[in-house]
Amino acid sequence: MEDEEMEIAFRLNGQAVRRRVPARLHAVDMLREIFGLSGPRVACEHGVCGACTLRVDNEIVRGCLLLAPQLEDADVWTIEGLTATGEIADLQAEFHARNAMQCGWCTAGMLITAAEILDVPAPMDRQAIREQLSGNYCRCTGYQAIVDAVEATQAKRLMARPSS
Repeated sequence: MEDEEMEIAFRLNGQAVRRRVPARLHAVDMLREIFGLSGPRVACEHGVCGACTLRVDNEIVRGCLLLAPQLEDADVWTIEGLTATGEIADLQAEFHARNAMQCGWCTAGMLITAAEILDVPAPMDRQAIREQLSGNYCRCTGYQAIVDAVEATQAKRLMARPSS
């Protein structure tokens, strides 16, 4: 029973994929070990640190809390995919400009979570941004620069919107 495998099919970063995987393999481990993606990290393995954050069917989820077979028919995005599409280029530029990353361990999860914040139609104030990011741990930055980067990206995107 421990060696049971399942074939799963899903979309990964915009591409249809099909793989045979161990039934008990965690999604984050599959992405790292089978697909060679290094963005999602394995850290706490309890869903509290945010290092394994993924976007699955337009919702952010913790990859360490999902088994790979649960991704059957899902639309899965990692930091690699979001970067490749250019969707978060402005956010990444603000992170860089404000030194909102140091060791980089939390950065992928922070960026995916911040991307979700920026998708909300109504702007968020600094406190709301902090609350939304609170499920992602960062031991290096103290969060100030991260919140600054999200706030600056939000402001630029709001200014770029056509007025109605």
